[in-house]
Amino acid sequence: MTITQLRYLVAIADAGLNITQAAERVYATQPGLSKQLRQLEDELGLQMFSRSGRSLEAVTPAGALVIERARKIISEAESIRALAENLRHEASGELRIATTHTQARFVLPPAIARLKQEFPDVNIHLMPGGDAELLELLHRDDIDLAIMSGTSTPPASFIAVPIFDWERIIMMPKQHPLSEVGDNITLAQLADYPLVSYESALSPESSLRRAFAAADLNPRIACTARDADLIKTYVRAGLGVGILAEMAILPEDQADLELRCIDQLLPTCTTWALVRPDRLLRDFNLAFISALAPQLERRKLPRMLNPDEPDQFPAPLHWRDLRGSVYCQQSTRSEAS
Repeated sequence: MTITQLRYLVAIADAGLNITQAAERVYATQPGLSKQLRQLEDELGLQMFSRSGRSLEAVTPAGALVIERARKIISEAESIRALAENLRHEASGELRIATTHTQARFVLPPAIARLKQEFPDVNIHLMPGGDAELLELLHRDDIDLAIMSGTSTPPASFIAVPIFDWERIIMMPKQHPLSEVGDNITLAQLADYPLVSYESALSPESSLRRAFAAADLNPRIACTARDADLIKTYVRAGLGVGILAEMAILPEDQADLELRCIDQLLPTCTTWALVRPDRLLRDFNLAFISALAPQLERRKLPRMLNPDEPDQFPAPLHWRDLRGSVYCQQSTRSEAS
């Protein structure tokens, strides 16, 4: 039994028993992967999968138990490799990040630029997706960390590092009726107009829908998108009032759009960096997390990320303090004057 055989076994399970896809995932040939699987089954005297002809039909009960332990062995082997590379002070490697469009487009670039200055030989791979996809990629160990947001408690199966808090902004064309209301827009007023927001707004469990439901209102979600730039495009096209993250607001958006803070209407969101509790991170992974959240001291991160003896994470900063919010900071200054 070898680590390679265990990797192949897990790859087959994660590929939905599709041998071709599994071979692609581990950069192996299909015949080579099938041969290693047969050798593993022969050595253990167990069938990992039930078969129909040459096709795999399902994971056997014995196979499920072996796969569960194989994941732990593979993870520990990777952690040992990462430890050795850290001890050798190696400054090269790959950082695999899965995140949403808003984070990748408006939040991550300064942190990535800072990381590349310190670790120029680290290759960075960004994988966009929705929350469910990010969690699945992290579960399959296809990425090093996931950057995602929410208003509820993050998944307990991962270590969630709080990065920053943020609010939502509404935007509308300059001549929109709501533009005359000022900064005291209510949920009832928003419910009178079609809305354009992220695709998560379609979920009954979304914080946006829950806020409207608590007020006995039903939002009219006219259009959704994962891409914040697309939301702006649809707002400009007159499809509805946009509701999006304050990080996505750029100075030039105020040229043709009206922006309003709605901090009091919807709950504050938190952006987290999620990592696996069974994986030791490379030094450049820690540097990237620290670059995203300056309140986190890099030297303390290994202990904070230790699932056995964790230190408490400091409270996240707010985006307006961390990077600034184009509209709301200006609005606050205007009110103060």
